[in-house]
Amino acid sequence: MSMQDFQPESFTFTEENKSEIEKILARYPHDRKASAVMPLLTLAQKQNDNWIPRAAMEEIAKILSIPQTRVLEVATFYTMYNLKPIGKHHIQVCTNLACWLRGSDDIIARFEKELGIKLGERNEDYTLSHVECAGACVNAPVVQIGVDYYEDLSPDDVADIVADLKAGQMPKPGSRINRKASEPLGDLTSLTEGGAV
Repeated sequence: MSMQDFQPESFTFTEENKSEIEKILARYPHDRKASAVMPLLTLAQKQNDNWIPRAAMEEIAKILSIPQTRVLEVATFYTMYNLKPIGKHHIQVCTNLACWLRGSDDIIARFEKELGIKLGERNEDYTLSHVECAGACVNAPVVQIGVDYYEDLSPDDVADIVADLKAGQMPKPGSRINRKASEPLGDLTSLTEGGAV
């Protein structure tokens, strides 16, 4: 994800988050505190309206005593970090093989139609983006909105999800076909005799 053009000149963690940083750093040996880069990025993102400005990365680098490029490498590698402002609801559609084979292109097209924005665009309420893998291949196609997963989607499910969001309600997460966890559809095909191993 590219970075936001407009960047605030400074970033300071809140007093509450400074206390949280002390707790996070206490989990790591002193010579390994650079390992706290991901929790600190997450904290900065939560504090800053769900995106991380360059100044926050500079502050994290100072706290961890590491080069700024090390923080930037992590922030630009993981799609969970937003380097630009996003809409109130961040809708991430998985486009990897399993989701693509099961219709992620149709899911994207329906979100574009329902939201009035294209993939990669945002408005005040919504950001529509793709992720390379959501890690829920069995339940493809999958969409993540905020921290919740919506699985086994059809284009009609997308319309229902968007209607809920527009009504100010969070849609019920999980499988849209009432699959439990990642169990197979239909009857068991293995371990059907003799009990569990």
